[in-house]
Amino acid sequence: MKKIYLLITTILLTIIISVTAFGTDKKPLVVYFSRAGENYSVGIVQKGSTEIVAEMIAKETGADLFKIELVTPYPENYNETVRIARDEKRENARPKIKNKVNNLKDYDVVFLGYPIWHGDLPMAFYTFLDENDLSGKRIVLFSTHEGSGISRTDSTIRNYTKGKVVDNVLSIRGKRVQDSKAETDVKNWIKTLRDSKTI
Repeated sequence: MKKIYLLITTILLTIIISVTAFGTDKKPLVVYFSRAGENYSVGIVQKGSTEIVAEMIAKETGADLFKIELVTPYPENYNETVRIARDEKRENARPKIKNKVNNLKDYDVVFLGYPIWHGDLPMAFYTFLDENDLSGKRIVLFSTHEGSGISRTDSTIRNYTKGKVVDNVLSIRGKRVQDSKAETDVKNWIKTLRDSKTI
């Protein structure tokens, strides 16, 4: 009888922990934009730095993943991508996204991840923000960069959406990610978010 009681208690505690880890019984969602190919300071990579971080976050939190994919992907060549991205920013362009989050309403917590391009969000990320209503969501930001940090994109997203943007953001150099040194950073960040009941 005692063993049965302990088993039931353990099962109930497991359920409670999984439900309250993010203050909700719903899974978080990680939305990210990332580019593979030739990258600044790390050469040609098979997987973009932001995608690697997104997968780490999903592993730590059990979140679902949504990768923003473009109708016209950026070229593998770094300098050509820089030129296109600069032109898009100057023109305030909105590159077309070919996929959609069909069940956004099912998520209360949404992680948004992106590389910093020209001190800003990639313009494709503005397309995502234009096309998706994040009002009422708790928004947690992470970015990859090579020296610019978050570059005030937290303020940009805060002004752009009606969701609650969490102050505790994660910003990691892409080189650190590609050198497999970022996993501890991600784990520690997630722990601080949980400990502070931010998420």
